[in-house]
Amino acid sequence: MTDMVHGAVPVQTGEPILPKWWRTVDKWTLSCVLILFGVGLLLGLAASPPLAARNGFAPFHYVQRQAFFGGLAIMVMFATSMMSPQMVRRLAVLGFLGAFAALCLLPFLGTDFGKGATRWFSLGFAAVQPSEFLKPVFVVTAAWMMAASQDLNGPPGRSWSFLLTFLIVILLAMQPDFGQACLVLFGWGVMYFVAGAPMVLMVAMAGLVTLGGMLAYNSSEHFARRIDGFLNAEVDPTTQLGYATNAIREGGFFGVGVGEGQVKMNLPDAHTDFIIAVAAEEYGLFLVLCIIVLYTAVVVRSLLRLMRERDPFIRLAGTGLVATFGVQAMINMGVAVRLLPAKGMTLPFVSYGGSSVIASGIAIGMLLAFTRTRPQGGIGDIIGRGR
Repeated sequence: MTDMVHGAVPVQTGEPILPKWWRTVDKWTLSCVLILFGVGLLLGLAASPPLAARNGFAPFHYVQRQAFFGGLAIMVMFATSMMSPQMVRRLAVLGFLGAFAALCLLPFLGTDFGKGATRWFSLGFAAVQPSEFLKPVFVVTAAWMMAASQDLNGPPGRSWSFLLTFLIVILLAMQPDFGQACLVLFGWGVMYFVAGAPMVLMVAMAGLVTLGGMLAYNSSEHFARRIDGFLNAEVDPTTQLGYATNAIREGGFFGVGVGEGQVKMNLPDAHTDFIIAVAAEEYGLFLVLCIIVLYTAVVVRSLLRLMRERDPFIRLAGTGLVATFGVQAMINMGVAVRLLPAKGMTLPFVSYGGSSVIASGIAIGMLLAFTRTRPQGGIGDIIGRGR
């Protein structure tokens, strides 16, 4: 009778996207990433004006570009994090095909910008580095292959992913870009280990990596020069590593003061590969430790949420994404303090670079999509039922 008088009440078929996303997303990881981006803009204000002046631009030219590309990255991150894992997987496979094709075209259409490595496509107003975009979509594609191989009568996904990894590493080494090649190989190795690879195979892979490093040292002058510089007991104070080491030493615990640092005057890559040296000199060890804590929080939080995930694809893809993200940050900071040889690798969300920050936004968006809370039992429920 009520329906006859007032009309039927419409039935809601589901929760609206934004409230559902906000309820299920990992807010701690999201907050840490946004803070890292803010820190990157702060350090860009300190590091980039001298370079802008040398290149004839306005003082905050690079900061404005970073804010623009960072805004795009944040929007992409939010949009991707709202997708379902199935949608992320489909888009990642399509993105991988495009990024892999671009990587194959680099030797013919790419440029090195005078840095000795052909890694970029020059578009005039900007440069695109395909390897940055390849990393997250490759991780998701490889995880899909590995997860499919666990199905009954499934395809040999592990073998396919290994062959694909080997081909990508060869293409990256040809640029040469050994840093990105190591990241791709590391991300695949972590996923393969989580998927249940035997230890004997992992040891054999480590041996192959060592052999590949020896071959690269003997055949690539670019690679050998960086290794020799790293192993040399004396650091040339006029090199990038020399300037960075001195800046970190001068910074102390609280830094020399905002705008008082000198390393940005001498380092051409102070706003990209050696941004952590600017942070250490002007803001001291305190800010560096805060940055390390933020990266650690993203990695630990994501891994803890992935441990409860039942879907093998989501578990593998999320682990590969967060492992690659964390190791890239560790390599960048390790190079600045001379724990690792120079790699030419950016600090995610902090270093200047359009390709880097947008690709990082895609990667974290995928990770947030995979770590969202879903109506499922924990992984322990499966173990408990099997007893």
